[in-house]
Amino acid sequence: MSRQLAGPPGETNPAMAHDVLAALADAIGSGLAAAGRQPRLLALLDQHTAAVRDSLRADVRPPSAVALARYAHGVRDAAREHGWLPPDGPVDWASPDWVLTRLLAVHALARRGWPALR
Repeated sequence: MSRQLAGPPGETNPAMAHDVLAALADAIGSGLAAAGRQPRLLALLDQHTAAVRDSLRADVRPPSAVALARYAHGVRDAAREHGWLPPDGPVDWASPDWVLTRLLAVHALARRGWPALR
């Protein structure tokens, strides 16, 4: 993953949130193209996206950039507390772990709300 999520989640403002989501796009955005080629990954992504939407209660309107950035920070921080480390190089989307798939779901939701984050 080329760029890491930066900044503490509690201090996320709209400008910071867009920076966080742009860093997420840079780090794992390739997963969306991979999902288009890999039915298993697409199914996992759909499940994770639905779970993120449910968690953020985003069934009525898209979640805000701030909510998505905070969620991504929370996933990353909890995973790190349990020993997870982001990949050093390109992500192997043929067998992504739970954390990467969940972060990819956050990215997918962000793209729907802000197409500039591609």
